[in-house]
Amino acid sequence: MPLPRILTAADATPTLHPRVKIGFLGVAHSHAMEKVKVIRESPAFELVGICEASGKVRERYVDMDVRFISEGALFKECTVVAVESDVRDHARHARLALEAGKHVHVEKPPADSLPTFQQLVTLARDKQLLLQVGYMWRYNPGMVTAMEAARKGWLGDIYLVRGTINTTLDADRRPEWAEFKGGAMFELGCHLIDTMVRLLGRPNSVTPSLHKHGNFTDNLADNTVAVFGFGNATGIITSSTLGPNAGPHRFFEILGTSGAALLKPIEPPTLQIDLAKAAGAYAAGNQTLKFPPYRRYVGDFDELAEAVRAQRPLTVSLEEELAVQQTLIRACEM
Repeated sequence: MPLPRILTAADATPTLHPRVKIGFLGVAHSHAMEKVKVIRESPAFELVGICEASGKVRERYVDMDVRFISEGALFKECTVVAVESDVRDHARHARLALEAGKHVHVEKPPADSLPTFQQLVTLARDKQLLLQVGYMWRYNPGMVTAMEAARKGWLGDIYLVRGTINTTLDADRRPEWAEFKGGAMFELGCHLIDTMVRLLGRPNSVTPSLHKHGNFTDNLADNTVAVFGFGNATGIITSSTLGPNAGPHRFFEILGTSGAALLKPIEPPTLQIDLAKAAGAYAAGNQTLKFPPYRRYVGDFDELAEAVRAQRPLTVSLEEELAVQQTLIRACEM
């Protein structure tokens, strides 16, 4: 699979193409607000409006002066539908949009079972529509650069991939995450499972360890680990909701027989490449790469707009999306 292109300042210049009309079906997800802002500022898109059933959720967007529209108007006026509803509604809303003949960007996780997501993929294929899942680090320049070093063989034979993504979750949000057995692994760990699977493919084995260790009365799996077997490589992903100041401690590491790539923190990206001998653009030894400021979600939506206009597939294929979903479901015992 080609690597996503790292976007530069030139990509922010106004486009000569007509803007792609996009609307949101649900905006309850924690990523929704920032994605609405990205779309409003994008030269590639025209925000038609937001369809949101909850009055409480709509209140969050009143100061943004957005247009609230019905589901019928959304499907009539838009070319692309972004699904940013509650996780339990992702697959249902994505299906409605695909059935209406719309290209879809769906927030992660896209479904709570493999068969449900397979139905979305089949629908997208049958209708020749784009289906993009919103894993937030596919265009992180540090992640892209680490993946490049691994794929081009500069790190040698990959034998271990490991990563951690933790957060501190407010008590009132824990019931929402506890709806799914995978808990933190389902809601957060999925981002690193996505990168790992796109690098190494489907694992042969998945061994989850999903525990509740927080002092709360709910049943949220808030301290989770999964080990993945890939034949000649192992993957280890951990995700917890119990860590204070978690952002700087998030990391993703690729280890090979010729060197290692460590992305820590993931945001803002700081990447260490440590090689036994010079390879590609890198000297032997340890070197630290820093990157220009980047913004989540911009790369995803820019590629989606380009794919819609050019009537071409997305960088991440539907087969890869299926592999990620299958692995996530196994890691969450769902």
